[in-house]
Order: sequence, then C-alpha cells, then structure tokens
Amino acid sequence: MKDLYRQIIMDHYKYPKNKGLNPNKESIIVHLNNPSCGDEISVQINLKSDIITDIRHSGTGCSICCASASVMSSTLKNLDKKTSIETIRDFYGMIRGDQKISELLNYESLAFKGVTNFPARIKCATLAWKAIEKGINSHKGEKNG
Repeated sequence: MKDLYRQIIMDHYKYPKNKGLNPNKESIIVHLNNPSCGDEISVQINLKSDIITDIRHSGTGCSICCASASVMSSTLKNLDKKTSIETIRDFYGMIRGDQKISELLNYESLAFKGVTNFPARIKCATLAWKAIEKGINSHKGEKNG
C-alpha cells in the first residue's frame, strides 16, 4: 500500500492536475509559503453560486507540497463551499493521525496519510489546502436580485 501511495504522490508531482493560474478569470487568489521547507503556492478558485467551478494552482516546493496541491484541486473542484470545508477539515484530521477516514476523501487524498509520521512534512502536505480554505472563507457569495 505504501508503494501505491508513493506512486500517487509522484504521479501528481510529475504530472500535476490543474496547474497554472488563469489571470483572465474573475477569481480569488491566495498566496502562502512554508519558510521551513521553501514551499510557495498560489491557489486560484472560481466560485459560482457557492460551487467551486475551477481550481488552479502554481508554485514551487517539495514533491509532497506540489502533489498535494494537485490532489486538492481535483478533490475539491465542483464541490459546494460547505462540502469543501468539511473535506478540508477531514484532510487535516487524517494528516494529524485521526483514525476515522471520511468518505469525503478520495483515494488520492489518502496517499498523504503517511505524512502523519513525519511532523516536519505536515505543513508541506497542508499548504495548498490552507490556501484554498482561506480563499473559500473570504468568498462572500453572490447577491440575488
């Protein structure tokens, strides 16, 4: 199982999904960094009627950080804000070592479960998730009418 998880992380690192910002779209962009590892990430989200219609990411960092950004983008895309926040919190719980695994987390997210054994890498795995959480929480929603 560890080899499968390692392969998922390396695949997302080498061939990231949703990589590259799109400056032509109306969006929320959040920049975060992890000075202890040198990771820097920008996450761009587009929301319409509280649904995440697009997620893009760009940045540099270790394989765990970059792969986690890719997994985050494919995991949360097309979810509503409430489900996204729940999924993010479940991811944090898994990284902290919570034994209960939520059905909100897909198999690619589970690849990061082993990070709990490496406390110095927790910030790497959660950086993109913290950026999108900040972006979602900053979104005020659309006014009707």
